[in-house]
Amino acid sequence: MRAAWRHVICFCNFGLSMEIYGTSYSRALRALWMACEMEVEFVHHPLAVERCAKDPDYLSINPAGTIPALVDEGFVQGESLAINLYLARKHGRLWPEDEQGQALSLQWSFWGQASLEAPYVSWMEHGQWLPEALRDAAEQKRAAQALQRPLDRLEQALRDRPYLLGHAFTVADLNVAGISTRLPHAVNG
Repeated sequence: MRAAWRHVICFCNFGLSMEIYGTSYSRALRALWMACEMEVEFVHHPLAVERCAKDPDYLSINPAGTIPALVDEGFVQGESLAINLYLARKHGRLWPEDEQGQALSLQWSFWGQASLEAPYVSWMEHGQWLPEALRDAAEQKRAAQALQRPLDRLEQALRDRPYLLGHAFTVADLNVAGISTRLPHAVNG
């Protein structure tokens, strides 16, 4: 363990070859949840995003300085959705067997980030994240309104089935849920 910031807190075992970097208060939560769903052991390094962008040890792992990052037997993967798709394919759980299901998993995963997360982030920026002097109440309201259409689409997709692809929980459900579970306070005030 080279750096002082490395903490093992989840599924602890120093002989493990899979590591996930990032705090559970970030997009890393998706990757942590996915690893738990896969029932794979891993070491969790709960790094805050502010620290990652400056830490030379972390930048040697992920030069982008963003979280999350996954290191799996020497392979480095960034971006939470990409990590989840990689883990689903590698471990076979939550990855549909048929090509159409795989394509729909990709579609829903990308849709979640583009259609749900983008307006949610804007809503949070203008409600909490930005310094108060930079917040714009009108922009926050526009972002909350922009969420309504994708939420209606999601509700429509789940109207007659328990999961996005039908009757089985897949990586698509996890990726969309990883975004949408944070939304209720955005649309309800």
